[in-house]
Amino acid sequence: MERDELVGYCLAKPGAEETYPWGEAELVAKVGGKAFAFIGLEGGTVGVKCGRDSTEAAEWRERYPGAITRSAYVGRYGWNSVDWTGPVPEDDVRELVDASYEAAVAALPKRSRPVAG
Repeated sequence: MERDELVGYCLAKPGAEETYPWGEAELVAKVGGKAFAFIGLEGGTVGVKCGRDSTEAAEWRERYPGAITRSAYVGRYGWNSVDWTGPVPEDDVRELVDASYEAAVAALPKRSRPVAG
Protein backbone atom coordinates (compact mmCIF):
# COMPACT_ATOMS: atom_id res chain seq x y z
CA MET A 1 0.00 0.00 0.00
CA GLU A 2 1.29 3.45 -0.86
CA ARG A 3 1.22 6.31 1.66
CA ASP A 4 -1.08 8.50 -0.42
CA GLU A 5 -3.50 5.59 -0.85
CA LEU A 6 -3.65 5.04 2.93
CA VAL A 7 -4.11 8.75 3.64
CA GLY A 8 -6.82 8.99 0.98
CA TYR A 9 -8.59 5.93 2.36
CA CYS A 10 -8.66 7.40 5.86
CA LEU A 11 -9.74 10.87 4.78
CA ALA A 12 -12.52 9.52 2.52
CA LYS A 13 -14.41 8.33 5.62
CA PRO A 14 -17.52 10.40 6.40
CA GLY A 15 -16.61 13.31 8.70
CA ALA A 16 -12.87 12.54 8.61
CA GLU A 17 -10.50 15.43 9.12
CA GLU A 18 -6.74 15.74 8.68
CA THR A 19 -4.73 17.16 11.60
CA TYR A 20 -1.04 17.55 12.42
CA PRO A 21 -0.91 18.10 16.20
CA TRP A 22 2.80 17.11 16.49
CA GLY A 23 4.14 18.51 13.23
CA GLU A 24 4.28 17.47 9.61
CA ALA A 25 5.74 13.99 10.22
CA GLU A 26 2.51 12.50 11.60
CA LEU A 27 -0.99 12.93 10.24
CA VAL A 28 -3.76 12.22 12.73
CA ALA A 29 -7.07 11.33 11.06
CA LYS A 30 -9.99 12.24 13.30
CA VAL A 31 -13.76 12.03 13.24
CA GLY A 32 -15.77 14.26 15.56
CA GLY A 33 -12.52 15.28 17.25
CA LYS A 34 -11.58 11.64 18.04
CA ALA A 35 -8.47 10.09 16.51
CA PHE A 36 -8.86 6.90 14.53
CA ALA A 37 -5.52 6.74 12.67
CA PHE A 38 -2.04 8.03 13.49
CA ILE A 39 -0.17 7.89 10.18
CA GLY A 40 3.62 8.13 10.28
CA LEU A 41 4.31 9.92 7.03
CA GLU A 42 8.04 9.19 7.15
CA GLY A 43 8.10 5.84 8.95
CA GLY A 44 5.50 3.66 7.22
CA THR A 45 3.27 2.90 10.20
CA VAL A 46 -0.31 3.64 11.11
CA GLY A 47 -1.64 3.50 14.66
CA VAL A 48 -5.18 2.10 14.89
CA LYS A 49 -7.51 1.01 17.66
CA CYS A 50 -7.99 -2.75 17.53
CA GLY A 51 -10.87 -3.37 19.91
CA ARG A 52 -12.19 -2.16 23.24
CA ASP A 53 -9.29 -3.69 25.17
CA SER A 54 -5.93 -5.25 24.49
CA THR A 55 -7.24 -8.78 23.68
CA GLU A 56 -8.16 -8.19 20.03
CA ALA A 57 -5.06 -6.03 19.59
CA ALA A 58 -2.90 -8.91 20.84
CA GLU A 59 -4.54 -11.28 18.35
CA TRP A 60 -3.50 -9.00 15.48
CA ARG A 61 0.07 -8.83 16.84
CA GLU A 62 0.20 -12.63 16.98
CA ARG A 63 -1.02 -12.87 13.39
CA TYR A 64 1.70 -10.51 12.09
CA PRO A 65 4.62 -10.63 14.54
CA GLY A 66 6.93 -7.67 14.07
CA ALA A 67 4.68 -6.03 11.46
CA ILE A 68 1.98 -5.17 14.01
CA THR A 69 3.21 -4.01 17.39
CA ARG A 70 1.69 -2.49 20.50
CA SER A 71 1.47 1.28 20.19
CA ALA A 72 3.55 3.32 22.59
CA TYR A 73 1.58 5.02 25.39
CA VAL A 74 -1.90 3.90 24.23
CA GLY A 75 -1.28 0.22 23.53
CA ARG A 76 -2.95 -0.82 26.77
CA TYR A 77 -6.18 0.67 25.40
CA GLY A 78 -6.16 -1.58 22.33
CA TRP A 79 -4.03 0.50 19.95
CA ASN A 80 -1.53 -1.15 17.60
CA SER A 81 1.08 0.22 15.24
CA VAL A 82 0.77 -1.41 11.80
CA ASP A 83 3.49 -1.47 9.12
CA TRP A 84 1.48 -0.66 5.99
CA THR A 85 4.47 -0.79 3.64
CA GLY A 86 4.15 -4.46 2.75
CA PRO A 87 4.15 -7.10 5.50
CA VAL A 88 0.45 -6.69 6.32
CA PRO A 89 -1.87 -7.26 3.32
CA GLU A 90 -3.75 -4.18 2.10
CA ASP A 91 -7.12 -5.76 2.87
CA ASP A 92 -6.11 -6.24 6.51
CA VAL A 93 -4.78 -2.67 6.75
CA ARG A 94 -8.13 -1.42 5.43
CA GLU A 95 -10.02 -3.70 7.86
CA LEU A 96 -8.00 -2.30 10.77
CA VAL A 97 -8.58 1.30 9.67
CA ASP A 98 -12.30 0.60 9.23
CA ALA A 99 -12.59 -0.93 12.71
CA SER A 100 -10.68 1.96 14.28
CA TYR A 101 -12.90 4.50 12.49
CA GLU A 102 -16.06 2.66 13.55
CA ALA A 103 -14.85 2.58 17.17
CA ALA A 104 -14.26 6.34 17.11
CA VAL A 105 -17.70 6.99 15.58
CA ALA A 106 -19.38 4.70 18.14
CA ALA A 107 -17.78 6.75 20.94
CA LEU A 108 -19.39 9.96 19.64
CA PRO A 109 -22.79 11.14 20.86
CA LYS A 110 -25.43 9.93 18.39
CA ARG A 111 -26.26 13.47 17.28
CA SER A 112 -22.58 14.08 16.42
CA ARG A 113 -22.04 10.96 14.31
CA PRO A 114 -21.38 11.58 10.62
CA VAL A 115 -23.88 10.28 8.10
CA ALA A 116 -22.45 8.12 5.31
CA GLY A 117 -22.95 9.79 1.97
